[in-house]
Amino acid sequence: MIEVVGVYNADSTFVGEVSYWIGARLGVAHCSLCDVTHGLFTERADWKSCRDQCPFSISMFHRNDQPEAVRAAANDVTPVVVALVNDEYQVLLGPQQIDACEGSPERLVDAITKALGL
Repeated sequence: MIEVVGVYNADSTFVGEVSYWIGARLGVAHCSLCDVTHGLFTERADWKSCRDQCPFSISMFHRNDQPEAVRAAANDVTPVVVALVNDEYQVLLGPQQIDACEGSPERLVDAITKALGL
């Protein structure tokens, strides 16, 4: 199965989570990948359903806990979606492509599927 990894434009620490949540409400922090996968406090049900039906495995990380190989492939750009192809990570979707999904889990999965050529 193809391994796909998404990286949020947020940190997983308590301070990072609270800072992002407040910043998002005030309009000073934004992560379009977060918009796709999370509601106000928890993971979105429609995201879970889409993720579980994907023809690939997908895992999510934050800026501060992403694997180093993912960070290197993405050049520290977030949010980003990468895939393990021929034993190396390659960027599938950058911030603009994720923004274009407009918070839709279905559109994100479709964009990833197309980028993978599936």
